Amino acid sequence: MYYVFDVDGTLTPSRGLIDPEFCRFLIGSAQKDSLVLVTGSDSAKTVEQIGETLFRAVEYSFNCSGNVVYHRGGLIFTSDWELPEAPWQWLENQLYKSEYPWKFGRHFEQRPGLLNFSFVGRNATGNNRTEYYEWDRRTNQRAQLCNQFNRKFPDLEAQIGGETGVDIFPKGKDKAQILDWLTGPVCFFGDRLDPEGNDRPLADRIQKDKRGASYAVRNWRDTWQLLKLMNLVQE
Repeated sequence: MYYVFDVDGTLTPSRGLIDPEFCRFLIGSAQKDSLVLVTGSDSAKTVEQIGETLFRAVEYSFNCSGNVVYHRGGLIFTSDWELPEAPWQWLENQLYKSEYPWKFGRHFEQRPGLLNFSFVGRNATGNNRTEYYEWDRRTNQRAQLCNQFNRKFPDLEAQIGGETGVDIFPKGKDKAQILDWLTGPVCFFGDRLDPEGNDRPLADRIQKDKRGASYAVRNWRDTWQLLKLMNLVQE
């Protein structure tokens, strides 16, 4: 059995650091169970959030939604895909037309195998991110962008990622692709299993392929509580 975890919002607070006690329990669990990470972030951000020790303790870390793969902390695969010019220009136009009043820079981040786009900008921190997240919940700005983008560029796919971003990648190259690397059943934990969330494709494929179960969590405390109930993490 593989225990597969989203990182941001599932093992850590959004864009925050893992709770030290939770981290110690996970490191201990990794000595006897196959723990796997799957996140839209790159490895540097993942290590910043969970620490080098846990990153090296897990069996696999699938970064950039599985377009970069680490085994016990060592890089074994990376994609060289980059977003073409036409959809990039279309996104720039959407950014220009955005009604959200605050923009903090770094709206485009090309990662291996995907591009992360943010209306508010990845330079936004703390309350600025929270304010955008609440505004987006009211207006559905990111969901509307994803729907428009997916109709206009059918060979690509846009999904909501995290509190402020949109992940864009070749169709089918989402988190669900990690099942091609794993053999046997999986137990998946994610905070974005909603229809527009970037955890949903993996949950859908787990169900379709009858590979195990998926659990929607609200935060890392939910994840920890579920693990205790499953006796993965011992008190």
